[in-house]
Amino acid sequence: MIQCPRGTRDFLPDEMEKRRFYENRLRHTARTFGFREVETPIFEDAELFILRSGPNVLKELYAFEDKGGRQISLRPEMTAPVVRMFVNNMSNEPKPIKVFYFGQCFRYERPQSGRYREFFQFGAEIIGSATPETDAEAIALAYAMIGQIGVKNYRIRIGHIGVLRQRIADAGVPADRTAEVLQKLDKKLYDEARPLMEDMGVKAEDIDDIFSLTETVGGVEVLDRVPGEAGDWLRQVVAYLKVMGVEDLEIDLGVVRGLDYYTGMVFEAEAPALGAEKQICGGGSYTLSELFGGEKVFSTGFAIGFDRILLALEKEGSDYTPEGIDAYVVSVTDDMRVKAAEVAAMLRAGGVSADVDIMGRKMAKALKFASSVRARYAVIVGAKEMEQDSVTLRDMSTGEQTLVKVAELCGKIKTDSC
Repeated sequence: MIQCPRGTRDFLPDEMEKRRFYENRLRHTARTFGFREVETPIFEDAELFILRSGPNVLKELYAFEDKGGRQISLRPEMTAPVVRMFVNNMSNEPKPIKVFYFGQCFRYERPQSGRYREFFQFGAEIIGSATPETDAEAIALAYAMIGQIGVKNYRIRIGHIGVLRQRIADAGVPADRTAEVLQKLDKKLYDEARPLMEDMGVKAEDIDDIFSLTETVGGVEVLDRVPGEAGDWLRQVVAYLKVMGVEDLEIDLGVVRGLDYYTGMVFEAEAPALGAEKQICGGGSYTLSELFGGEKVFSTGFAIGFDRILLALEKEGSDYTPEGIDAYVVSVTDDMRVKAAEVAAMLRAGGVSADVDIMGRKMAKALKFASSVRARYAVIVGAKEMEQDSVTLRDMSTGEQTLVKVAELCGKIKTDSC
């Protein structure tokens, strides 16, 4: 038997209904913030991701040569494609440009709980603005999205990449190796970061101080220890977040995000229910457009791991119940099956979700099937009732049956739904 590839999944109807429900909650929240949806190709020129993340990213890509000899990659994330889209099609539009997106991404890595080779990402970008309000707007949207989707226990951690970059530079780390050090610090790989910096001639006391800085976590009082522009910037961001209703946040100078293109504020969201691998969202301010042939444009964005956030909901005990359908239409006898199909068509045209028995089941089995598809009503079409232009409407939760005129059937079902 052929199985789906390792690190991928099939989504059955109940699971798809749940996923669409939460997707649409995220979409609605983004729209209330003035963001508009975009979509990019599922595959891109592999060079796009190499420019963004460096040549080492190739080992994580599903990359291949197409029939025209072009190096192509399935997208491993969506920020780079969206910025490429901006450079190609939107660079002359009024700024800021506020967009959101949802889609599949692919990375060749070891599958584990909540992490797959094919995964889904929901994200948003504010392109063409570099103000504290911009950063606060992005964080506030991420905060609202996570809350609206129903995660109860989560926290936002905010930092500024400039703090660590400056301290590392002051310690003597060469500019062209800063990203290498930041990637180790981002993952708290101190045992690897120490010898790396020692080889660069960084003093032991400076290394200890850098490690201490990455562990500096607390409330807004932490900002009193952040000098210069980074501290001033974060204080303004926090002030805006407070009036936006985002108060449950933490200042964490160890939030690094480990990528070269981040330029200032960085943030992450965590759901403790996920245990050690608790990150569900990450982002910050960045510049990427100049790498893809455009002018340098400052932006702020983030991405939510959709599979991770659904797992957090599951771990917290959240239970989604599929909605089912409004009506399941059943004929009493075979000679009423055409009439049953007509009634189902009428219901559908009237905006009522309806299925109809196409198997010619006996009544008991048909009603059992109606329960299995979570129909709220069974519409029973019989010859005797049709002589009065009526059908029997059975409430599937109570078993109560009522004779209803066919002309009034849509209105009756819709009224009872309210």
